Amino acid sequence: MKPMTPIEAQTFCTKYTKESGSNFYYSFLFLPQQRREAMYTIYAFCKMVDSAVDEPAPGSHPIEEVRKWRQEVTATYQGHPTQPVTTSLAAHLQTFDIPETLLQELISGVEMDLTSNRFSTFADLYQYCYRVASVVGLICLKIFQTQSPAAEDYAINLGLAFQLTNILRDLKGDAEQNRIYLPLEDLQRFGYSEKALLNQQRSPALVELLKFECERARTYYRQAQEILQTLPLSDQKSLVVSEIMRGVYSRILKQLEDPHYQVFGPRVRVAPLQRLGIAAHIWIRSVLSHNIAPTV
Repeated sequence: MKPMTPIEAQTFCTKYTKESGSNFYYSFLFLPQQRREAMYTIYAFCKMVDSAVDEPAPGSHPIEEVRKWRQEVTATYQGHPTQPVTTSLAAHLQTFDIPETLLQELISGVEMDLTSNRFSTFADLYQYCYRVASVVGLICLKIFQTQSPAAEDYAINLGLAFQLTNILRDLKGDAEQNRIYLPLEDLQRFGYSEKALLNQQRSPALVELLKFECERARTYYRQAQEILQTLPLSDQKSLVVSEIMRGVYSRILKQLEDPHYQVFGPRVRVAPLQRLGIAAHIWIRSVLSHNIAPTV
């Protein structure tokens, strides 16, 4: 098969991201073209690596697929990509200084799903969330080209908040696969058993557990917001896309809380028009507050 040109590879990544139905797609629309295309590529990369483990193709071996992705990343940084997504990534690396170590650590996070379906403590879960979510935020900072070192703390906190929200939203689906991402120490603290969670049993103990976990996620959202307010205005403007995602994921968390933590019902979603509305509102607010002309 003839290798793709960087332009063809970018078209592939853009199409892949758009068809994914991700909450992130609508936030990317508000970026300047070069950054937007880089974000499409990063999203496609993250999704493909994740799918190799969580949705493996028939006949594939996830451990081997992870190994191949590690090799592909190294080859890309040596100037020899072989896949469409890494061909596009290689082109963006000419502009954006994304360290290879971040991509490799992301792969390490995804790889944890092959060996762990329980987390004893929040410290254990923290490492997982950091690798699969906060690291993505740190990669995004390289594309947004923020200047303040404190932006890294913002990205780390926001990534943790996003992943904790995902975990709460996916409790039902994970339970059906014998996966429990809530720390076992928390289940024990509130008197809610693993068996009850796997059987999707509602109880007052579950409600108290979920209140605690939702508040933990909200704490990370608040910490991210507090850090954002200390950043230079130029960095705040660069992080509008992240703030759009904070708006969308905060909405998901609120929907999980109302009414009465219905986490075992249909998977909570924010409708596309709602996502676009949240994105437009936050983007316009940013433009007006910073008095800076839009750069889409």
